[in-house]
Amino acid sequence: RLASSNKKTINILRNVHGILKPSRMTLLLGPPSSGKSTLMRALTGKLDKTLKVSGSITYCSHTFEEFYPERTSAYVSQYDLHNAEMTVRETLDFSRRCLGVGARYDMLAELAAREREAGIKPDPEIDAYMKATAVQGQQSNIVTDLTLKVLGLDICADMPIGDEMIRGISGGQKKRVTTGEMLTGPARALFMDEISTGLDSSSTFEIVKYIRQLVHVMNETVMISLLQPPPETYNLFDDIILLSEGYIVYHGPRDNILDFFEAAGFRCPERKGVADFLQEVTSKKDQQQYWYLEQQQYRHVSVPEFAQRFKSFHVGQQMLKELQIPFDKSKTHPAALTTNKYGQSSWESIKTVLSREQLLMKRNSFIYIFKVTQLIILGLMAMTVFLRTKMPYGHISDGGKFFGALTFSLITVLFNGFAELQLTIKMLPTFYKQRDFLFFPPWTFALVTIILRIPVSLMESAVWVVLTYYVMGFAPAPARFFRQLLAFFGTHQMAMALFRFLGAVLKSMVVANTFGMFVILLIFIFGGFVIPRGDIRPWWIWAYWSSPMMYSQNAISVNEFLSSRWANTNTEASIEASTVGEAILKSKGLFTGDWGFWVSMGAILGFTILFNILYILALTHLSPAQTQFQTKRMRMRQTLQHRWVLMMKPQTEQLRHKSPCLSSLLHYLSTM
Repeated sequence: RLASSNKKTINILRNVHGILKPSRMTLLLGPPSSGKSTLMRALTGKLDKTLKVSGSITYCSHTFEEFYPERTSAYVSQYDLHNAEMTVRETLDFSRRCLGVGARYDMLAELAAREREAGIKPDPEIDAYMKATAVQGQQSNIVTDLTLKVLGLDICADMPIGDEMIRGISGGQKKRVTTGEMLTGPARALFMDEISTGLDSSSTFEIVKYIRQLVHVMNETVMISLLQPPPETYNLFDDIILLSEGYIVYHGPRDNILDFFEAAGFRCPERKGVADFLQEVTSKKDQQQYWYLEQQQYRHVSVPEFAQRFKSFHVGQQMLKELQIPFDKSKTHPAALTTNKYGQSSWESIKTVLSREQLLMKRNSFIYIFKVTQLIILGLMAMTVFLRTKMPYGHISDGGKFFGALTFSLITVLFNGFAELQLTIKMLPTFYKQRDFLFFPPWTFALVTIILRIPVSLMESAVWVVLTYYVMGFAPAPARFFRQLLAFFGTHQMAMALFRFLGAVLKSMVVANTFGMFVILLIFIFGGFVIPRGDIRPWWIWAYWSSPMMYSQNAISVNEFLSSRWANTNTEASIEASTVGEAILKSKGLFTGDWGFWVSMGAILGFTILFNILYILALTHLSPAQTQFQTKRMRMRQTLQHRWVLMMKPQTEQLRHKSPCLSSLLHYLSTM
């Protein structure tokens, strides 16, 4: 409050209102930064929580509190975020399984009952198709094959999507995969943001043509945002929304938009693309060239003035009249709006995510093989440094060598879990996208990740202990061997949980690596092997007891130095201890009883559970890093003012003529 603030209010959308009707495909036009993506996100309930919003959005007069707009509608983002290791078919299959079948099964049951009452015998092919689309939870489905065929992805269906390091499909094909992910679901309203990016005009035309047929046959509600659509693609749309500077300049049938601008004094040249004309006529720089009233002097018409004139235009007046008449909720079929948050049960979500993560682990097997190889190389080096033939035992002076060998092993196991930081950050963008689109509950993904890392952690810990335990000359008793394996396994699990949590919180590779090393240094300082407990100042003793590595050091040290070979009588007068092993533990400030091992293991287990819970909470509640960065960078409040109504045609009317509609759809698809 003492310094001046640079914050200011920016209105992204201003006084926006309109109606989207079923069986109509709407084109959203507008120059960059006009608010197209924000409008689409608002209509699908995916707005940034930091934005200030006023107004209302209803689906068939139902507010967002009465259903889940994220699943009733589908938002196709302009960013292509996918798992690079998965193929196109696997990506679409995963999306289809997560999104579920929606009301297809209920619709099929109701349709079958009506057909029996009316004595109608359905066509066998259409009946088989409808039953196939209503099957849930299968690895493969006809919906995936149909989507691949329609989007032209069947030629690359079994190719990996790829990224900077993995060679995969082209950029245009990635854009089609992004579109196909949402088309496999049961959403009744589709909002597609810049789906033509990276596509040629022919591909864009074919995709929009298919969506147009889907809209008219299945009574869908679709809005598509395109930057510069070619004329043949523009003519496929039923309605046009022209957005500029946050204002809606026009919203209505495509046939009337040129009449609106001619009434304002602007005419589209004969050989000029209508879409290009619409985006230039509202620009102060390009507007004058379209002025056609030669007897009148040109005067610049601003965007707010265009928006005001639209209210007096007959299309705008008709829309305002319709907005004043509320939609009758009783006409809405129960299946039109989705009231279930997720498309699958929790158990089915776990199985779906588990199969996907197992597949990704298999495709990333090189990482785990390299980690094991790294452990083997370090183990061979450590075996030659701490070779048992050069390590006598039984005296206090011999304890330092064993203590150093244990500490080195502990550090190796700790750093071996550091790779979890990079793996977590790598999967975050795709995870956030799927979480926000309600593919699965966030806790199911976190739980599956934790479970799948357990056998990996056990194998890596076993490789190290099997290689080094007897060669380094630790206590030869089998019980001591397995207790050290248990201690290293618990430490490795704790380290992986810690780095997973840091990756989920920090989100950026640079920040995570920097802060991760800082956390490791803190753990080392108060771990008990750099500074013994007796030398730590009283005001820092809380950090010593809070360091998870301290308990790991206690567990492996107690396991070794309380064995029978360290039970010789202590002859050091300066240390009050009955045995040599107890004297060594006391000199290091460690636990001196066998109970110390189990107390330490309990503490390690507690830290592992704590870090995993924090990891689950971070995945559930934190927003993507890019959104947080942009919010902090802009440091401004953004306001949206709108009133929007989406009307979805009651499915009761659709069920009466479902078979003819599907017949037309199949006939159309067979001719593509």
